[in-house]
Amino acid sequence: AAVAFTGGPFTTKMLFRTVLCILALGIDTTGAFQAPARAGWTRTTPLMSTNDLYAAAPAGQTTGNVFAGVAGNGPRNRDAESTILVQGGSLRTWSYRSPLVEQVQVVLSTEGRPLDADIELWHGPDNTPCKMRVYVENGQLRPFSAVIDTPRGPNTVAIRNIGQIEFPFAADVYANDVEDPSEECIASSATIQGGALRTYPFDTMVDSVEVLLKTDGRPLNARIELLQGPNNNKQVIELYTEDGFDRPFFCILETPGSGNVVRIVNTAPVEFPMTAGVVPHSINQDTGDGLVLGGDVVIGGDLGW
Repeated sequence: AAVAFTGGPFTTKMLFRTVLCILALGIDTTGAFQAPARAGWTRTTPLMSTNDLYAAAPAGQTTGNVFAGVAGNGPRNRDAESTILVQGGSLRTWSYRSPLVEQVQVVLSTEGRPLDADIELWHGPDNTPCKMRVYVENGQLRPFSAVIDTPRGPNTVAIRNIGQIEFPFAADVYANDVEDPSEECIASSATIQGGALRTYPFDTMVDSVEVLLKTDGRPLNARIELLQGPNNNKQVIELYTEDGFDRPFFCILETPGSGNVVRIVNTAPVEFPMTAGVVPHSINQDTGDGLVLGGDVVIGGDLGW
């Protein structure tokens, strides 16, 4: 049944004038149908990324970044904003077009998990003059730090995480404040014939060591191992360089604890000798103060009595 409107023409004019007044004054009537807003509450959710683990914390706040400060002291302790998280199975590249960039430093670290990576230097199409395979048992205790020579740019450094997805690592590549081998390291270089090996034991006080490998212009194939105990590899680097004179290899190995031995193996044939220099980089004089009778065994040392 139809409903008859009994308001009359006067009522219709009043409703029409009321609507016009509301539109003219701009009164917002939609708030009558919304729930009142709560103070300090919003539906907006900030977007987060796993890279936020490496980002610097705002002023006055602490961060849960377990990778901060892992790469040691001095120039290696870089700004966390330049560090990139490389997930398991992924690839990241750093390109340098300027020929003025002749060296870059690569620093890899984890939150305490193993580190397994492939590092390559790309110089032109299908040209890889330097590549290495890196394994570290604990990327927080022993971060990887190496210097790669990049003459005659443009060059690209490619880092691939060949570990599983559960084992990401932090990667940083920079061309400023690159560390150089000390004069002692250069002067102590000795020849290692093809197929031969040489070991370098270090005292407990040595926190890190320098390793410098080069040739007279021939290809460089080597294996660098950091051992702590019989056949207990804590860090392994398998290295190839097409010209060991133009592109020598320099790295810094962290050696915490006691019984550290660096083993250098020349994996090339006998026609390709190389020179190796391995010396202490940093020494902790307070290491022996915490010895406890019945605790760590010190071979060839004393307990201070």
